[in-house]
Amino acid sequence: MSFDELGLKAELLSAVAAEGYTKPTPIQEKSIPLVLEGRDVLAGAQTGTGKTAAFTLPMLQILSQEGASFQKGRLPRALVLTPTRELAAQVGESVDTYGKNLRLNSTIIYGGVGINPQIASLRRGVDIVVGTPGRLLDHAGQGTLKLSKVEILVLDEADRMLDMGFIHDIKRILKLLPKDRQNLLFSATYSDDIKRLADGLLNNPEMVQVARSNAAIETVTQVMHPVGQTRKRALLSHLIKEGDWCRVLVFTRTKHGANRLSKQLATDGITSTAIHGNKSQAARTKALADFKQGAVKVLVATDIAARGLDIDRLPHVVNFDLPNVPEDYVHRIGRTGRAGETGIAVSLVSGDERGLLSGIERLLQGKINKEVIPGFTQEDPTASRPDTTRDARGRHDQPRKTGGFRKGRPAARQRRDGASGAGDRSRRG
Repeated sequence: MSFDELGLKAELLSAVAAEGYTKPTPIQEKSIPLVLEGRDVLAGAQTGTGKTAAFTLPMLQILSQEGASFQKGRLPRALVLTPTRELAAQVGESVDTYGKNLRLNSTIIYGGVGINPQIASLRRGVDIVVGTPGRLLDHAGQGTLKLSKVEILVLDEADRMLDMGFIHDIKRILKLLPKDRQNLLFSATYSDDIKRLADGLLNNPEMVQVARSNAAIETVTQVMHPVGQTRKRALLSHLIKEGDWCRVLVFTRTKHGANRLSKQLATDGITSTAIHGNKSQAARTKALADFKQGAVKVLVATDIAARGLDIDRLPHVVNFDLPNVPEDYVHRIGRTGRAGETGIAVSLVSGDERGLLSGIERLLQGKINKEVIPGFTQEDPTASRPDTTRDARGRHDQPRKTGGFRKGRPAARQRRDGASGAGDRSRRG
């Protein structure tokens, strides 16, 4: 099937062709006709499958068919909610890219940057708002954003929003919307919490599923290396140098750990930068840009980058620390093997992470291939203690104890600024 057969108008087909896409992905092929019919949709798809375009293209068509009013201060007719700033920016980019031939305006609303330019944009009038819940509610509270004319609501990465504790913010936003609207819910996983959210939000929805829930990307080769905790950095440097890896996304469990590892790699002669929630939005944007442009070889990240990062042809993802939540493993490794490309996901697993590894393998319903690298399985005898640091108050920066799933405070700490993982603008359209 080609994009021409999906019922999209010429202006959209031209924009899609300009990006080099000729055939829709499975999620696009299944979702676009349903959205164009005005149906509510509950869609499950792994990252890298083109799901952003699956809702962006039909949303643009619906809004352009009725025509925009073009008066100053017109109210938004579509709202896209995302869990992270990075995902909001990338969805906004997709809206601009595919809607470039249409007379529709859009704006991106998220925290970590000045609010005044956002207010000015809203006052000029927009058709589409893409944003994170916290900053959207800030605007609504100040009266600078009115949602009474919204016709289409999209919840992107809905499972991540629930993980981050956004459910109460989502409910507050829903109360600001008209009841008569079209709802689209996209999620990489389909948990009981997602089902409850969908039951209360969607009206007789069509379900679209293009991959087994929580399945790892088929184009990603997964391998785990047993390694002593204090030998992880040395092993990572060894793998990068011996394999001549040119672009590597590395995940750590903590913000301090990301900063520390980035500096340590630099001492090993490997260019690196870090990205996490303690960095300003400008610093995060620069770090990602430097990595994409090849100015640095390694991007060290916390789970702020587990979702929403669109990095073309990323060949390697490394779990320096295994995630506490098994589903986050799937989201992390989904940064590679995107849009039909192949990728390699490497996990460095110390003895105290065996329980986390078992949880991940249960989720995957299979074992991750084990490969021992000689000389790295034992702890460094010169190390006096595990690789931890102290924060400003003298507390050790160590992983939280885990029972498998986040609850309570860890999620709540992230909820207002959308500062975690991120969404995707798939390079397949």
